[in-house]
Amino acid sequence: MNNKLFIGNLAYKVTEEELQQLFTQAGEVVSTTIVTDRHTGQKRGFGFVEMVDQAAAENAIKALNGHDLQGRQIAVSISQPKPKSNFGRSRY
Repeated sequence: MNNKLFIGNLAYKVTEEELQQLFTQAGEVVSTTIVTDRHTGQKRGFGFVEMVDQAAAENAIKALNGHDLQGRQIAVSISQPKPKSNFGRSRY
């Protein structure tokens, strides 16, 4: 199982430090990332938290999925790998 969690429905004012503090309640956190738009630098409302192991990741999902953070219920799930795209590549 992947130990990296997808965190959706984040308020735009949430910081990576706040995410780390919240998820530390469920287990040891390896890293936190909040995704920003590469052109504007604005937060996009989702991020990722990597937990130390599978047990910590499962515990975080159970404990924090639907948790209220700055007035929004966050969605916590296992991160899925980004699908590879052949966009812009020639087949020949």
